[in-house]
Amino acid sequence: MQQMERVERVVVLALDGVYPFELGIPSRIFGAADGRYEVLTCSVDGRPVPSNADFTIGVEHGPEVLATADTVVIAPISPSRVTADLPDAVAAALARIRPDARIVSICTGAFILAAAGLLEGRKATTHWQLADRFRRMYPHIALDPDVLFVDDGRILTSAGAASGVDVCLHLVRKDHGSDLANTVARRCVVPPFRDGGQAQYIEQPVPEQGAASTAATRAWALEHLGEPLTLGDLAGHARMSLRTFARRFNDEVGLSPGRWLIQQRIARARHLLESSDLSVDRIAGQVGFATGASLRQHLHAAIGVSPQAYRRTFQAVAR
Repeated sequence: MQQMERVERVVVLALDGVYPFELGIPSRIFGAADGRYEVLTCSVDGRPVPSNADFTIGVEHGPEVLATADTVVIAPISPSRVTADLPDAVAAALARIRPDARIVSICTGAFILAAAGLLEGRKATTHWQLADRFRRMYPHIALDPDVLFVDDGRILTSAGAASGVDVCLHLVRKDHGSDLANTVARRCVVPPFRDGGQAQYIEQPVPEQGAASTAATRAWALEHLGEPLTLGDLAGHARMSLRTFARRFNDEVGLSPGRWLIQQRIARARHLLESSDLSVDRIAGQVGFATGASLRQHLHAAIGVSPQAYRRTFQAVAR
């Protein structure tokens, strides 16, 4: 008799001044994952929570459910409500979280985790517009404002607004593999994996009228990942000079063309490691790395594990 797969419990903490859009992301993403997760929403006292919009949000649970969570998500609050000192009720609620539970923050939720001392010695991110403020308040935390999210093991932090979608999909992918994460993304009509980081969303001067985009070249590159693509190949496809292409690519994606290619090759390799029995050398060739050793080096730099260890993990997940 086949054993029923355990359902992970996700508890979302709504604080005063919560952003309604981000508050709903965990329920929408995890709720589309074929019953693998149960999502509950709570407040610090079980009472309705004033949002940063013109309405109040009623919740079904008080802080006691935090003690039952496998994953806790801290929804963001209005920056005007961010303080260095946690209100007693918030601190008491966070103290209920089990030591082995994962904790995820969205946007200004990182300030809550930092104030609680949960980010000491860790890497983190938050909304790019609040990066300077975060650094002033918490100079000892390694903030990376260029990424969409940071996975630092037990604690994950994400950037503003829709990056909450990215980090939740990342957890589905980490827990249950790319196939389910891609299915969830299709159901929610969002990309399963977004290129680049926050830099592409930072306010930039308006481009000159008629300026060409690198989007078509990025799509072309994804169809030719197995080939030894160079910056000259990409610029030639886009019909731009090397310098213009590199500058425009970075403005649009937030990464250099070389870093973006490596990122895409790693993503393709991860999918093949999960979904096929191809050797590491064969996968390396299919995604554009010269050798299996090169794939091992890049994968370990990106996620800290070897191809064999990654494959074993996801084969166990599939079973």
